[in-house]
Amino acid sequence: MSGHGGGWANPAPAGLVALAVACFTFFAVLCGKVEHTCIPLLGIWLIGGGIVQLIVGLIELNEGAVTGGNVFTFFAAFFMFVGAFEFLFKYFAALNGWQIDARIDGWAWLVLWIALWLWTPAYFKSTLVMTLLLLCLDVAVPLVALRDLGILGASASPIAGYFLLFTGIFGLWQATAIVLNTTYGKTIIPTGGPLAK
Repeated sequence: MSGHGGGWANPAPAGLVALAVACFTFFAVLCGKVEHTCIPLLGIWLIGGGIVQLIVGLIELNEGAVTGGNVFTFFAAFFMFVGAFEFLFKYFAALNGWQIDARIDGWAWLVLWIALWLWTPAYFKSTLVMTLLLLCLDVAVPLVALRDLGILGASASPIAGYFLLFTGIFGLWQATAIVLNTTYGKTIIPTGGPLAK
């Protein structure tokens, strides 16, 4: 289906769709739209998303995209792969009555929160849609971290869930814009200009 033979195409849309899948499914879990018996299936979906995001991250790093390449790579590793295996493990641990101090997850999410906040200004040079996507994550990830640390209660989960849903919507918007705008060679789906030059 390639229309031209030279170089790699932009892989970001695939990674953004994988992000949207994760965000929509996290929204469903955090907001009580599905029963927790779905957790093993969620783990499998996250493995698929992790494969996509790792490939996207490595291609972007190879192409010199330091921000996108690193973000996709660490999302693949921690949000996708670790998340997937933890969901699967915790599900079977609960079935077997194993006691696990899951607050360690909050400490790991704390690092992801700090990294996102510190790296967010790099996205001010991207499209407005990507900036909004990151700002939504900048709300959701701290809520998940503080919830996992036991600092916030269950009432934080739906707030995080909705910000993840918005993240997924912005991810789909940006992915669609890249594909359609590239295919047609003009702006079909606007994404807004950068906040910083």
